[in-house]
Amino acid sequence: MKKIIVNENCIGCGACIAIDDNHFDFNEDGFSNVISNENLDTDELKNAISSCPVNAIKLVDENNETQSCDGCTECKGECTHYEN
Repeated sequence: MKKIIVNENCIGCGACIAIDDNHFDFNEDGFSNVISNENLDTDELKNAISSCPVNAIKLVDENNETQSCDGCTECKGECTHYEN
């Protein structure tokens, strides 16, 4: 089963929320927060993920302990951003 995560790279620009307010909203700190993990195959979700200017949003498999972030500049493929 997959779930949406927003990592610490989020800058709070609100692009994901403007595109897909069914899955995202601002948290109390002004950053994006996942509010639903239902209906993960929507075009809105795909657009929100691809529109993030800092690539802070990922769809990850809940069954894995960690997920790769495809070699981001911080962890270069040795990722620990996505611990479940």
